[in-house]
Amino acid sequence: MKDKISVALIQNSYEESVEKNIDKNISKIKEAQKMGADFVSLSELHNSLYFCQREDTEFFKLAEEIPGKSTEIYGRLSKELNITLLVSLFEKRARGIFHNTALILDRGEIAGLYRKMHIPDDPGFYEKFYFTPGDIGFEPIETSLGTIGVLICWDQWFPEAARIMCLKGAELLVYPTAIGWAPSDPTEEKSRQLEAWINIQRSHAIANGVFVLSVNRTGNEKINNDEGIDFWGNSFICGPQGEIVKKANSEETITFAEIDKERIDKVRQIWPFFRDRRIDEYEDILNRFF
Repeated sequence: MKDKISVALIQNSYEESVEKNIDKNISKIKEAQKMGADFVSLSELHNSLYFCQREDTEFFKLAEEIPGKSTEIYGRLSKELNITLLVSLFEKRARGIFHNTALILDRGEIAGLYRKMHIPDDPGFYEKFYFTPGDIGFEPIETSLGTIGVLICWDQWFPEAARIMCLKGAELLVYPTAIGWAPSDPTEEKSRQLEAWINIQRSHAIANGVFVLSVNRTGNEKINNDEGIDFWGNSFICGPQGEIVKKANSEETITFAEIDKERIDKVRQIWPFFRDRRIDEYEDILNRFF
């Protein structure tokens, strides 16, 4: 495993045609590999529109098994390009059991998968209708590039998830995401939401001394109403002190950077948060509320 690796985040907009979305993803992945990327990540549920804006059993037709069609397509591409690739799928695990699942394809092989643990249920984000919460825990995935902790969208607001992944050895936290605002939201509210989203993830990098890669989709998607959701993009890469290494705007783009994992050791030596944790006094965290 090498310490210096090049990473790329694919920030795309999507349409109703799954086939066109897959073709678009493939094109961008190839472009990222030509830029020199060792690791490439797509955003959350990238094969389709973000269908969770509405509760509709028709959308269960988008679900697929793992391994299945998408793992075959993207796995073949990962092997052909000799890259490590993160994909996000609507997984059909069994009849009536579906997950929001991300997996890492390492040079064509499935290195591991993660099933989204925190499932939102908010206006425009009705995920509890579709997804069973993950049941394989917070387990980082070993790859040829190092140990990667995969978490998905709503998971990014919970420091416990990031902490557990890092205590188990994750060197990178990767958050495939589908997040945005209602176009009618006030400008001030949009600004608060975006800043909070960036800052909470930067805090995970700081608290755990790791790199964080957050990859969002972009563009307006209409499923259930006239305005739909404006996905705000702003994919970013930050270092173990929360420093922004590279950040996108709201346009379609590839966010590319080289990162040096040696910085993890250097930062943890001067900020030894893991050393100073009072694990003998944290039992209260297991309570829902007091």
